[in-house]
Amino acid sequence: MPPSPAQPDLVRDHSIYSCVMGSRAFGLATEDSDTDVRGVFVAPTPLFWCFDKPPTHVEGPAPEQFSWELERFCALALRANPNVLEVLHSPLPLHTDARGDELLALRTAFLSRRVHATFVGYAESQRRRIDADVRRYGAPRWKHAMHLLRLLTSCVALLRTGELTTDVGDARDDLLRVKRGEIPWQHIENRLSRLITAATEAASGSPLPLLPDHARVEDFLIRTRRNSASAYGTSP
Repeated sequence: MPPSPAQPDLVRDHSIYSCVMGSRAFGLATEDSDTDVRGVFVAPTPLFWCFDKPPTHVEGPAPEQFSWELERFCALALRANPNVLEVLHSPLPLHTDARGDELLALRTAFLSRRVHATFVGYAESQRRRIDADVRRYGAPRWKHAMHLLRLLTSCVALLRTGELTTDVGDARDDLLRVKRGEIPWQHIENRLSRLITAATEAASGSPLPLLPDHARVEDFLIRTRRNSASAYGTSP
């Protein structure tokens, strides 16, 4: 059985996929934008047979880097977590191996009409936080408002087409105007309300399945765990 590695080593030695996310992946980067890296690692299977389980996620080792262990990542994606689903659709991959390629090939298996509840639910919770900022400070945090519009626009398109696109394309200039505070908050509020309504309307006739393909994803996870166990000459 392998010794328990330090958390950064799990990312360095066992990553199967990493990509750039945030403003750079969304097509909204400016000169001062950070480079946010997100990824997935596979903890060696024998580590799960110990009392101290491997972490479900690791921050680092580089600045602005965050990685999920494969099982946690898949569980979140099956629940249509917006941040996790977007990682699978980043236009800026950095690293992938054979297991990472298979994970990316499963992108459609994670998509379902659950995205309506999770994307809109997340957006509404963030909107309440922005409303609190407006009441307290007289203005929203404009960057948050920009990303909220981006997320809901992406949600509507996903529900209508069945495809998740992260790059904002031609909407870049308009969204950056929002970030700079050049559009009144009342106008943004109205746009948010229209987008939430559009998402609800699109959900009923969406080409997405009602539920994700849980069995297909679980098969991949089990095979990955078994292969990892075999690599260390052990079996469950």
